[in-house]
Amino acid sequence: MMEEGRQQQDMLQAYIEHWHQSLSYVKSLTLAVALDLRIPDAIHHHGGAATAPQILAKAGLHPCKLPALRRLMRVLTAVTGTFTTVQHQQQPDDESDDEAVYKLTAVSRFLVSDDDDAGSSASATTLAPFVTVQLHLINVSPYAKGLCAWFRQEQNHPSTDCLALRHDETVWERPDHFNAMLNKGMESDSRFLMSVALSLEEFRGVFQGIDSLVDVGGGFGGAAAAIAAAFPHLKCSVLDLPHVVAGAPSDTNVQFIAGDMFKSIPPATAVFLKTTLHDWADDECVKILKKCKQAIPPRDAGGKVIIVDMVVGYGAPNRKVLETQVMFDIFIMMVNGAERDEQEWKKIFTKAGFKDYKILPVLGVHSIIEVYP
Repeated sequence: MMEEGRQQQDMLQAYIEHWHQSLSYVKSLTLAVALDLRIPDAIHHHGGAATAPQILAKAGLHPCKLPALRRLMRVLTAVTGTFTTVQHQQQPDDESDDEAVYKLTAVSRFLVSDDDDAGSSASATTLAPFVTVQLHLINVSPYAKGLCAWFRQEQNHPSTDCLALRHDETVWERPDHFNAMLNKGMESDSRFLMSVALSLEEFRGVFQGIDSLVDVGGGFGGAAAAIAAAFPHLKCSVLDLPHVVAGAPSDTNVQFIAGDMFKSIPPATAVFLKTTLHDWADDECVKILKKCKQAIPPRDAGGKVIIVDMVVGYGAPNRKVLETQVMFDIFIMMVNGAERDEQEWKKIFTKAGFKDYKILPVLGVHSIIEVYP
Protein backbone atom coordinates (compact mmCIF):
# COMPACT_ATOMS: atom_id res chain seq x y z
CA MET A 1 0.00 0.00 0.00
CA MET A 2 2.82 2.43 0.87
CA GLU A 3 4.58 1.57 -2.38
CA GLU A 4 1.38 2.24 -4.33
CA GLY A 5 1.00 5.58 -2.54
CA ARG A 6 4.56 6.63 -3.46
CA GLN A 7 3.92 5.60 -7.05
CA GLN A 8 0.82 7.79 -7.24
CA GLN A 9 2.71 10.74 -5.76
CA ASP A 10 5.52 10.23 -8.29
CA MET A 11 2.91 10.32 -11.07
CA LEU A 12 1.44 13.55 -9.69
CA GLN A 13 4.91 15.10 -9.50
CA ALA A 14 5.50 14.16 -13.14
CA TYR A 15 2.09 15.64 -13.95
CA ILE A 16 3.09 18.93 -12.27
CA GLU A 17 6.41 18.94 -14.15
CA HIS A 18 4.57 18.43 -17.44
CA TRP A 19 2.26 21.37 -16.74
CA HIS A 20 5.15 23.55 -15.60
CA GLN A 21 7.28 22.93 -18.67
CA SER A 22 4.43 23.27 -21.15
CA LEU A 23 3.45 26.62 -19.60
CA SER A 24 6.97 28.08 -19.57
CA TYR A 25 6.16 30.17 -22.65
CA VAL A 26 3.90 32.23 -20.36
CA LYS A 27 7.06 33.84 -18.96
CA SER A 28 7.86 35.24 -22.41
CA LEU A 29 4.20 36.06 -23.03
CA THR A 30 3.83 38.16 -19.89
CA LEU A 31 7.05 40.00 -20.72
CA ALA A 32 5.74 40.72 -24.23
CA VAL A 33 2.46 42.07 -22.83
CA ALA A 34 4.32 44.14 -20.21
CA LEU A 35 6.40 45.78 -22.94
CA ASP A 36 3.33 46.36 -25.13
CA LEU A 37 1.52 48.05 -22.22
CA ARG A 38 4.74 49.90 -21.30
CA ILE A 39 4.61 48.74 -17.70
CA PRO A 40 8.36 49.36 -17.09
CA ASP A 41 7.84 52.97 -18.28
CA ALA A 42 4.81 53.36 -16.01
CA ILE A 43 6.78 52.22 -12.95
CA HIS A 44 9.77 54.37 -13.92
CA HIS A 45 7.45 57.37 -14.26
CA HIS A 46 6.59 56.97 -10.55
CA GLY A 47 10.22 56.95 -9.49
CA GLY A 48 10.82 53.24 -9.91
CA ALA A 49 8.01 52.01 -7.64
CA ALA A 50 4.26 52.05 -8.34
CA THR A 51 1.03 50.38 -7.27
CA ALA A 52 -1.18 48.50 -9.72
CA PRO A 53 -3.71 51.39 -9.91
CA GLN A 54 -0.85 53.80 -10.70
CA ILE A 55 0.47 51.48 -13.42
CA LEU A 56 -3.07 51.09 -14.78
CA ALA A 57 -3.58 54.85 -15.00
CA LYS A 58 -0.23 55.52 -16.63
CA ALA A 59 -0.76 52.71 -19.16
CA GLY A 60 -4.16 54.18 -20.05
CA LEU A 61 -6.10 51.02 -19.20
CA HIS A 62 -9.73 50.90 -18.08
CA PRO A 63 -10.25 50.36 -14.31
CA CYS A 64 -12.07 47.06 -15.02
CA LYS A 65 -8.69 45.60 -16.05
CA LEU A 66 -7.14 46.16 -12.60
CA PRO A 67 -7.66 42.55 -11.38
CA ALA A 68 -6.16 41.20 -14.63
CA LEU A 69 -3.18 43.55 -14.29
CA ARG A 70 -2.54 42.21 -10.78
CA ARG A 71 -2.60 38.66 -12.19
CA LEU A 72 -0.09 39.67 -14.88
CA MET A 73 2.17 41.30 -12.29
CA ARG A 74 1.97 38.16 -10.12
CA VAL A 75 3.78 36.19 -12.82
CA LEU A 76 6.25 39.02 -13.51
CA THR A 77 7.20 39.10 -9.82
CA ALA A 78 6.67 35.63 -8.32
CA VAL A 79 7.81 33.63 -11.36
CA THR A 80 10.16 35.66 -13.56
CA GLY A 81 11.49 38.26 -11.10
CA THR A 82 11.20 40.98 -13.78
CA PHE A 83 9.79 43.23 -11.07
CA THR A 84 9.77 42.95 -7.31
CA THR A 85 7.30 43.99 -4.64
CA VAL A 86 7.94 46.16 -1.63
CA GLN A 87 5.90 46.98 1.47
CA HIS A 88 3.50 49.85 0.93
CA GLN A 89 4.38 52.85 3.07
CA GLN A 90 1.00 54.13 4.19
CA GLN A 91 0.56 57.89 4.22
CA PRO A 92 -2.05 59.93 6.14
CA ASP A 93 -5.54 59.55 4.56
CA ASP A 94 -4.14 56.75 2.39
CA GLU A 95 -6.72 54.00 1.84
CA SER A 96 -4.46 51.76 -0.28
CA ASP A 97 -2.60 50.05 2.57
CA ASP A 98 -3.36 46.62 1.11
CA GLU A 99 -2.04 47.54 -2.34
CA ALA A 100 1.30 45.99 -3.34
CA VAL A 101 4.01 48.29 -4.68
CA TYR A 102 5.89 47.04 -7.73
CA LYS A 103 9.49 48.10 -8.11
CA LEU A 104 11.94 48.06 -11.01
CA THR A 105 14.80 45.58 -10.75
CA ALA A 106 18.14 45.53 -12.54
CA VAL A 107 16.40 43.42 -15.19
CA SER A 108 13.39 45.66 -15.76
CA ARG A 109 15.45 48.89 -15.74
CA PHE A 110 16.81 47.68 -19.08
CA LEU A 111 13.21 47.62 -20.35
CA VAL A 112 12.48 51.31 -19.77
CA SER A 113 12.12 52.77 -23.26
CA ASP A 114 14.27 55.61 -24.53
CA ASP A 115 11.22 57.84 -25.11
CA ASP A 116 9.76 57.68 -21.60
CA ASP A 117 8.31 61.09 -20.86
CA ALA A 118 9.82 61.23 -17.39
CA GLY A 119 13.30 61.25 -18.81
CA SER A 120 15.66 58.43 -18.00
CA SER A 121 19.25 58.06 -17.06
CA ALA A 122 18.79 54.41 -17.99
CA SER A 123 17.41 55.21 -21.45
CA ALA A 124 20.88 55.18 -23.00
CA THR A 125 21.16 51.54 -22.05
CA THR A 126 17.61 50.44 -22.87
CA LEU A 127 17.32 46.95 -24.27
CA ALA A 128 13.57 47.16 -24.91
CA PRO A 129 13.93 47.16 -28.74
CA PHE A 130 16.29 44.17 -28.62
CA VAL A 131 14.03 42.21 -26.25
CA THR A 132 11.12 42.98 -28.58
CA VAL A 133 13.05 41.32 -31.40
CA GLN A 134 13.70 38.30 -29.19
CA LEU A 135 10.00 38.11 -28.40
CA HIS A 136 8.90 38.49 -32.03
CA LEU A 137 7.40 35.01 -32.35
CA ILE A 138 5.43 35.56 -29.16
CA ASN A 139 4.40 39.07 -30.17
CA VAL A 140 2.90 37.97 -33.49
CA SER A 141 1.01 35.01 -32.01
CA PRO A 142 -2.81 35.29 -31.98
CA TYR A 143 -2.86 34.89 -28.22
CA ALA A 144 -0.41 37.73 -27.50
CA LYS A 145 -2.16 40.04 -29.95
CA GLY A 146 -5.53 39.15 -28.50
CA LEU A 147 -4.36 39.54 -24.92
CA CYS A 148 -2.85 42.98 -25.55
CA ALA A 149 -6.05 44.08 -27.31
CA TRP A 150 -8.16 42.65 -24.49
CA PHE A 151 -6.23 44.64 -21.88
CA ARG A 152 -7.07 47.82 -23.82
CA GLN A 153 -10.78 47.05 -24.01
CA GLU A 154 -13.03 49.10 -21.75
CA GLN A 155 -15.20 46.19 -20.64
CA ASN A 156 -15.13 42.74 -19.11
CA HIS A 157 -17.66 40.22 -20.40
CA PRO A 158 -17.54 36.49 -21.21
CA SER A 159 -18.12 37.26 -24.91
CA THR A 160 -15.11 39.60 -25.06
CA ASP A 161 -12.27 37.24 -24.15
CA CYS A 162 -9.01 37.66 -26.06
CA LEU A 163 -9.86 34.90 -28.55
CA ALA A 164 -13.40 36.20 -29.07
CA LEU A 165 -11.88 39.53 -30.14
CA ARG A 166 -10.27 37.71 -33.06
CA HIS A 167 -13.13 35.34 -33.87
CA ASP A 168 -16.29 37.28 -32.89
CA GLU A 169 -17.49 34.41 -30.67
CA THR A 170 -16.21 32.53 -27.65
CA VAL A 171 -14.26 29.31 -27.98
CA TRP A 172 -17.19 27.42 -26.40
CA GLU A 173 -19.56 28.59 -29.13
CA ARG A 174 -17.38 27.57 -32.07
CA PRO A 175 -17.86 23.95 -33.22
CA ASP A 176 -14.54 24.13 -35.05
CA HIS A 177 -11.17 22.37 -35.06
CA PHE A 178 -9.92 24.19 -31.96
CA ASN A 179 -13.06 23.32 -30.01
CA ALA A 180 -12.71 19.64 -31.01
CA MET A 181 -9.00 19.70 -30.06
CA LEU A 182 -9.91 21.30 -26.73
CA ASN A 183 -12.46 18.60 -25.90
CA LYS A 184 -10.04 15.85 -26.88
CA GLY A 185 -7.31 17.42 -24.76
CA MET A 186 -9.59 17.75 -21.74
CA GLU A 187 -10.69 14.15 -22.18
CA SER A 188 -7.07 12.91 -22.04
CA ASP A 189 -6.35 15.09 -19.00
CA SER A 190 -9.46 13.75 -17.25
CA ARG A 191 -8.54 10.17 -18.08
CA PHE A 192 -5.10 10.51 -16.47
CA LEU A 193 -6.04 12.69 -13.51
CA MET A 194 -9.07 10.59 -12.62
CA SER A 195 -7.04 7.38 -12.76
CA VAL A 196 -4.70 8.85 -10.14
CA ALA A 197 -7.44 10.58 -8.14
CA LEU A 198 -9.58 7.47 -7.82
CA SER A 199 -6.65 5.60 -6.29
CA LEU A 200 -6.53 8.16 -3.46
CA GLU A 201 -8.59 7.39 -0.38
CA GLU A 202 -9.38 11.08 0.13
CA PHE A 203 -10.88 11.40 -3.34
CA ARG A 204 -12.86 8.15 -3.22
CA GLY A 205 -14.35 9.23 0.09
CA VAL A 206 -15.91 12.25 -1.61
CA PHE A 207 -18.33 9.95 -3.50
CA GLN A 208 -19.50 7.93 -0.50
CA GLY A 209 -23.25 8.23 0.10
CA ILE A 210 -23.99 9.57 -3.39
CA ASP A 211 -26.37 7.69 -5.68
CA SER A 212 -26.45 10.06 -8.66
CA LEU A 213 -24.04 12.58 -10.15
CA VAL A 214 -24.12 15.01 -13.07
CA ASP A 215 -20.81 16.18 -14.56
CA VAL A 216 -21.45 19.75 -15.71
CA GLY A 217 -19.37 20.82 -18.69
CA GLY A 218 -17.98 17.28 -18.76
CA GLY A 219 -17.19 17.22 -22.48
CA PHE A 220 -16.84 13.69 -23.84
CA GLY A 221 -17.35 12.17 -20.40
CA GLY A 222 -13.83 11.06 -19.50
CA ALA A 223 -14.17 11.98 -15.82
CA ALA A 224 -17.76 10.75 -15.43
CA ALA A 225 -16.93 7.42 -17.08
CA ALA A 226 -14.02 6.87 -14.66
CA ILE A 227 -16.23 7.66 -11.67
CA ALA A 228 -19.00 5.37 -12.93
CA ALA A 229 -16.50 2.53 -13.41
CA ALA A 230 -15.16 2.97 -9.87
CA PHE A 231 -18.66 3.22 -8.34
CA PRO A 232 -21.01 0.97 -10.37
CA HIS A 233 -24.01 1.87 -8.17
CA LEU A 234 -23.59 5.55 -9.07
CA LYS A 235 -25.78 6.87 -11.88
CA CYS A 236 -23.58 9.30 -13.83
CA SER A 237 -24.58 11.77 -16.53
CA VAL A 238 -22.82 14.54 -18.43
CA LEU A 239 -24.33 17.93 -19.25
CA ASP A 240 -22.74 19.90 -22.09
CA LEU A 241 -23.63 22.04 -25.09
CA PRO A 242 -25.48 20.35 -27.99
CA HIS A 243 -22.54 20.42 -30.43
CA VAL A 244 -20.30 18.80 -27.78
CA VAL A 245 -22.83 16.09 -26.97
CA ALA A 246 -23.27 15.43 -30.69
CA GLY A 247 -19.62 14.30 -30.86
CA ALA A 248 -19.63 12.33 -27.61
CA PRO A 249 -18.96 8.55 -27.65
CA SER A 250 -21.96 6.23 -27.64
CA ASP A 251 -20.24 3.18 -26.13
CA THR A 252 -19.95 4.49 -22.60
CA ASN A 253 -21.42 3.93 -19.14
CA VAL A 254 -22.72 7.51 -18.77
CA GLN A 255 -25.70 9.38 -20.15
CA PHE A 256 -25.13 12.56 -22.18
CA ILE A 257 -27.57 15.44 -21.86
CA ALA A 258 -27.55 18.44 -24.20
CA GLY A 259 -28.20 21.69 -22.38
CA ASP A 260 -26.91 24.96 -20.97
CA MET A 261 -25.57 25.13 -17.41
CA PHE A 262 -26.60 28.79 -17.20
CA LYS A 263 -30.25 27.81 -17.72
CA SER A 264 -30.73 24.55 -15.84
CA ILE A 265 -28.87 21.52 -14.47
CA PRO A 266 -30.47 18.06 -14.22
CA PRO A 267 -31.25 17.00 -10.63
CA ALA A 268 -28.74 14.72 -8.89
CA THR A 269 -27.36 14.07 -5.42
CA ALA A 270 -24.10 15.74 -6.43
CA VAL A 271 -22.90 18.05 -9.18
CA PHE A 272 -19.35 17.51 -10.42
CA LEU A 273 -17.34 20.37 -11.93
CA LYS A 274 -13.86 19.43 -13.14
CA THR A 275 -11.90 22.48 -14.33
CA THR A 276 -15.12 24.15 -15.43
CA LEU A 277 -15.49 27.18 -13.16
CA HIS A 278 -11.98 28.44 -13.90
CA ASP A 279 -13.20 29.13 -17.46
CA TRP A 280 -15.54 31.85 -16.22
CA ALA A 281 -15.44 35.20 -14.43
CA ASP A 282 -16.82 35.51 -10.89
CA ASP A 283 -20.34 36.63 -11.85
CA GLU A 284 -20.77 33.69 -14.24
CA CYS A 285 -19.44 31.27 -11.60
CA VAL A 286 -22.06 32.52 -9.16
CA LYS A 287 -24.80 31.96 -11.77
CA ILE A 288 -23.56 28.41 -12.46
CA LEU A 289 -23.32 27.56 -8.76
CA LYS A 290 -26.84 28.87 -8.11
CA LYS A 291 -28.11 26.43 -10.77
CA CYS A 292 -26.08 23.68 -9.08
CA LYS A 293 -27.69 24.50 -5.75
CA GLN A 294 -31.15 24.18 -7.33
CA ALA A 295 -30.23 20.75 -8.73
CA ILE A 296 -29.09 19.09 -5.49
CA PRO A 297 -30.87 18.12 -2.25
CA PRO A 298 -30.00 19.60 1.18
CA ARG A 299 -26.72 18.65 2.82
CA ASP A 300 -28.34 16.21 5.25
CA ALA A 301 -29.65 14.28 2.20
CA GLY A 302 -26.13 14.08 0.72
CA GLY A 303 -26.36 17.11 -1.53
CA LYS A 304 -23.10 18.79 -2.49
CA VAL A 305 -21.05 20.23 -5.33
CA ILE A 306 -17.70 18.57 -6.04
CA ILE A 307 -15.16 20.84 -7.72
CA VAL A 308 -11.77 19.84 -9.11
CA ASP A 309 -9.86 23.04 -9.79
CA MET A 310 -6.85 25.05 -8.67
CA VAL A 311 -6.77 26.81 -5.30
CA VAL A 312 -3.76 29.08 -5.78
CA GLY A 313 -1.19 28.83 -2.99
CA TYR A 314 -3.25 26.42 -0.87
CA GLY A 315 -1.60 23.56 0.99
CA ALA A 316 2.05 22.91 1.79
CA PRO A 317 4.42 25.49 0.23
CA ASN A 318 5.65 24.28 -3.16
CA ARG A 319 7.29 26.81 -5.49
CA LYS A 320 6.85 24.75 -8.67
CA VAL A 321 3.16 24.20 -7.96
CA LEU A 322 2.64 27.92 -7.26
CA GLU A 323 4.52 28.96 -10.41
CA THR A 324 2.49 26.51 -12.48
CA GLN A 325 -0.77 27.80 -11.03
CA VAL A 326 -0.04 31.48 -11.68
CA MET A 327 1.30 30.78 -15.20
CA PHE A 328 -1.83 28.81 -16.02
CA ASP A 329 -3.82 31.74 -14.65
CA ILE A 330 -2.47 33.81 -17.57
CA PHE A 331 -3.31 31.00 -20.02
CA ILE A 332 -6.92 30.79 -18.79
CA MET A 333 -7.23 34.55 -19.25
CA MET A 334 -7.56 33.55 -22.91
CA VAL A 335 -11.22 32.74 -22.25
CA ASN A 336 -11.79 35.42 -19.58
CA GLY A 337 -11.32 32.78 -16.89
CA ALA A 338 -9.32 32.91 -13.67
CA GLU A 339 -7.49 30.74 -11.17
CA ARG A 340 -8.51 31.63 -7.62
CA ASP A 341 -7.11 31.47 -4.11
CA GLU A 342 -9.18 30.28 -1.14
CA GLN A 343 -10.65 33.68 -0.29
CA GLU A 344 -11.72 34.25 -3.90
CA TRP A 345 -13.45 30.84 -3.96
CA LYS A 346 -15.11 31.54 -0.61
CA LYS A 347 -16.52 34.81 -1.91
CA ILE A 348 -18.09 33.02 -4.90
CA PHE A 349 -19.55 30.21 -2.77
CA THR A 350 -21.10 32.69 -0.34
CA LYS A 351 -22.64 34.78 -3.13
CA ALA A 352 -24.15 31.63 -4.64
CA GLY A 353 -25.85 30.79 -1.32
CA PHE A 354 -23.66 27.93 -0.09
CA LYS A 355 -22.92 27.62 3.61
CA ASP A 356 -19.71 25.60 3.90
CA TYR A 357 -16.83 24.06 1.95
CA LYS A 358 -13.83 21.79 2.40
CA ILE A 359 -10.58 21.81 0.38
CA LEU A 360 -8.39 18.74 -0.19
CA PRO A 361 -5.07 19.76 -1.88
CA VAL A 362 -4.21 16.23 -3.02
CA LEU A 363 -4.08 16.45 -6.83
CA GLY A 364 -0.85 18.29 -7.61
CA VAL A 365 -1.75 21.71 -9.03
CA HIS A 366 -5.43 20.91 -8.44
CA SER A 367 -7.51 20.55 -5.31
CA ILE A 368 -10.81 18.85 -4.57
CA ILE A 369 -13.39 21.25 -3.14
CA GLU A 370 -16.59 19.98 -1.55
CA VAL A 371 -19.22 22.72 -1.34
CA TYR A 372 -22.31 22.25 0.81
CA PRO A 373 -25.73 23.95 0.60
